[in-house]
Amino acid sequence: MTIDKFLRAALAGLALGLAVPAAPAAAETLQILAGSPNRPLQVPMNRAVVVESDIPFAEISIANPGIADISSLTDRTIYLLGKEPGRTTMTILGADGGLIANVEVQVTPDIAEFRERLAQVLPNEHVEVRTANDGIVLSGTVSSITALDAALELANRYAPDRVSNLMSVGGQQQVMLRVRFAEMQRSVAKSLSTSLGLGGTALGGDLGLTGGTNTLGSQGGLANGFAGNIPAATQNNGAILFGFNAGGVEVGILLEALESRGVVRTLAEPNLTALSGQEARFLAGGEYPVPISQEGGNITVEFKPFGVELNFTPRVVAGDLINIELEAAVSSIDPTNGININGFQIDAFRRRETSTTVEMRDGESFAIAGLLSDDFRDINGQVPWLGDVPVLGALFRSAEYERNQTELVIIITAHLVSPVRGDTLALPTDRVRPPSERDLFLFGRVSSDDAPQAGGAGEVARQDFSGSYGYVLD
Repeated sequence: MTIDKFLRAALAGLALGLAVPAAPAAAETLQILAGSPNRPLQVPMNRAVVVESDIPFAEISIANPGIADISSLTDRTIYLLGKEPGRTTMTILGADGGLIANVEVQVTPDIAEFRERLAQVLPNEHVEVRTANDGIVLSGTVSSITALDAALELANRYAPDRVSNLMSVGGQQQVMLRVRFAEMQRSVAKSLSTSLGLGGTALGGDLGLTGGTNTLGSQGGLANGFAGNIPAATQNNGAILFGFNAGGVEVGILLEALESRGVVRTLAEPNLTALSGQEARFLAGGEYPVPISQEGGNITVEFKPFGVELNFTPRVVAGDLINIELEAAVSSIDPTNGININGFQIDAFRRRETSTTVEMRDGESFAIAGLLSDDFRDINGQVPWLGDVPVLGALFRSAEYERNQTELVIIITAHLVSPVRGDTLALPTDRVRPPSERDLFLFGRVSSDDAPQAGGAGEVARQDFSGSYGYVLD
């Protein structure tokens, strides 16, 4: 019976214990003991903390109310609200006016909420967030420039203009850009013209015309009949000059039939490597001096670059996706369109350039520029009325036909690259060695036949190639 009563009492006590509600958790506070806080007080912006003192106080003050706001709840409890990032001091005085404590208050950006938002926006990135003074410090390694920019933009929402970026971008961050300029020019010109000269004296004589030499006989009366239209010896393709006497009249006829064709091919292929986000410049050519007139009659010289120019800024956006800002140009001196000013001959420039921004993946190519120009010109001149006569009218007509076509294409290819050991790269000069005296004077060799044994050139030389290889092919 005694045991049974004991068990019943134990069960009743257990039931009462379970029915008693749990005490609420105490709020996080700063304890001020023996006149000094046990730690500096850090308050997130727009958040509040409670400060408790073991000594009743009579007055509290804050050095900079713009950073933090205070109010007393009891004579031992202070409510502190963070307003703006910064540092200030809270002073607590007793009833006798004596100093109880000076509390250092540091209001920091709310990085707890920032960490939550950062994890939502960039869940797969490892970004470490810290506070420094009144700003945010970001560190760690992200996978792309896009992720880095997103983290910085989000951090600026919580600490405008107070974000320190110590993050780095993983993966390959060096880009090699290959640009190919290909231009083809075709020209066709045809002309058919006839010139008639008349002259004479009362007596007949030898006409004295010699085709293609730009001379007329001194005895003939046509010395000025063609007004200098006879082509020179180096310009007389398809020109026929003949004449005859008709009594006292000398007749000279100049027939010109000319057809010319021309093809010009231009190709440039510069390669340039740069770090992601950094600008790279390339110029293979020269600089042309241009005189510039100054005040007082002085003349200075300004140099204009020409040749193959390439300026670009690559940005690895994500993975192998590359954003490229590009300026490319090919220029050459054009003396045919020059001008002469005060005795100075200034040549013109022939220039083809492009400026654009594109995105592509590693190894892909883009045709960023293309131009097809087709110029056509024809001229038909004749002697009035005589040129309209059938058959014979051809002797009094001249016709010219000219057509110029130009086609230009600029293609770029981007590659993600990484550095290699220097001895694995071969140069065009590695396989060319000066000849010995025996090779030069006895055999007429301008370079030695000894193949290099070390370095990248030696590795290439040891391979078995069935055809030509290298940088210069014959």
